[in-house]
Amino acid sequence: MKILITGANGMLANAVKTRLQQNPETELICTDVNDLDITDEVAVEKMIKEIRPDYVINCAAYTAVDKAEEVDYELVNRINAKGPGNLAKAASMVNAPIIHISTDYVFDGELDVEKSYVESDPVGPVTVYGKTKLAGENEVKANTDKYYIFRTAWLYGEGNNFVRTMLKLGNSKDEISVVMDQHGSPTYAVDLANMIAEAIEKKIPFGIYHSTNEGFTTWYDFTKAIFEYAGIICKVNPVTTTEYIDMMKITQAKRPKNSQLNKAKIIAQGIAVPTWEDALKRYLEVELNQK
Repeated sequence: MKILITGANGMLANAVKTRLQQNPETELICTDVNDLDITDEVAVEKMIKEIRPDYVINCAAYTAVDKAEEVDYELVNRINAKGPGNLAKAASMVNAPIIHISTDYVFDGELDVEKSYVESDPVGPVTVYGKTKLAGENEVKANTDKYYIFRTAWLYGEGNNFVRTMLKLGNSKDEISVVMDQHGSPTYAVDLANMIAEAIEKKIPFGIYHSTNEGFTTWYDFTKAIFEYAGIICKVNPVTTTEYIDMMKITQAKRPKNSQLNKAKIIAQGIAVPTWEDALKRYLEVELNQK
C-alpha cells in the first residue's frame, strides 16, 4: 500500500509516519512545502498522478490561530481550504481516499459545557482559522466522495506543545495561572495517528469523525494532572480567559468555551480511543525518560 503524507515535518505527521511504518508492506511518500506546494493545483495533480497513492493523508495546515487574525486572509485560506481541495480533487482522479485533519474551531464553541459536539451539529466558526478550516472541509467534500475528515483538538506530542511548556513552568516557578473556563479533550498525537491508521486498516465508512482522546477537562485541570503525574510541586491558580488575557496583556483570537467533541461515532467503528488521562501518562513516560 502506497500512502502520500503532506505536511510531513509536523507533530501529527511524524506520529502518523511512525504508526504506519509498523506495516512493512506500506510505502510512505512524505512531502513538505519544499517538495509540494498544496496550493498549486497543477503541481498537486502532477505528483499524485505520478505516484498514484492508495491514500492521501493531509497534515499540512496553517495552525497559528492568533497570527491568522493578522495576516492576509487569502494566504491562510489557500493553505487551509484551497490546498485540501486540490489534494481531494487529484486523489479522486486516481481513486484514492483522502484523510484530512480538521478542528473543533469549526464550531462557535458556545455549546453548553454539559454537552459535547457531535459530527452533525451546526458549524459556525468565529475565527479566521476556524473559517478557513471549515472551508477546507467543504473543499474536500466537494471534490471527492472518498474522504475521512478527522476533527481534533488540544493536540500535543513530539516537539513544542502545551504539556512540555507546563513542565518547564512547573519546574521553574512556585505558582502559575491557567485558564479554567475553556473545556475540551487533550489529544495525544500518537493516539490520533493510531485512529487514522485503524480507519485505513478497518476500512470504516467514509465521513467526518471526531477524534480526540476520550473524556473532558479544562486547561486548569489538565495542568494539575500534568504536575501530579510528573511529581511537580507548583501551585496552579484558576483564572478566566478574560483575566488571563488582561494579566498577560495579549491579543488572542477568540478561544472556544466548549471544545468537547463527542467520539461515539468513531468508537462505534471499533476504533480505539484511550482516555486523556491514560494518554497523558504514556506521553509523560516518554518525555520524562528523555531527560
